[in-house]
Amino acid sequence: MTGAKSGRRRTLPLMYIPHGDTVILVASQGGAPRHPAWYYNLLAYPDIEIEMNGRRRELRAGLVEGAERAELWPVCVNRWPGYEGYSKRTTREIPVFLCESR
Repeated sequence: MTGAKSGRRRTLPLMYIPHGDTVILVASQGGAPRHPAWYYNLLAYPDIEIEMNGRRRELRAGLVEGAERAELWPVCVNRWPGYEGYSKRTTREIPVFLCESR
C-alpha cells in the first residue's frame, strides 16, 4: 500500500479473510480506541497489492458501511472470533474493507 502522509510504498503483514473472489481486511487494531495507520492509507490510496498463498494480486480496497458491513461482519467473526471481543473493547465501529480485483 501507499502511505497516506508520506506517499511511500508500505509493506506490512495483515490478516485477511478470503471471500469468494474478494479479500476482506478488518481494521480492528485489537479493539484500540483509534484506527490503525493503514486504515488511513487505504482511504487515501485504495489501490493495493497483496501476496496470498505465494501469488500476487492487484486489488482496490473499499470501505464498506451500513447493510454491506452488517452482512460481512459475521463472516469476519466466523473466521476470527476475536473480532467480536475487539468490538466490545471500543466505542468505534471497527472498519471493514472489501478488496476487489482491479
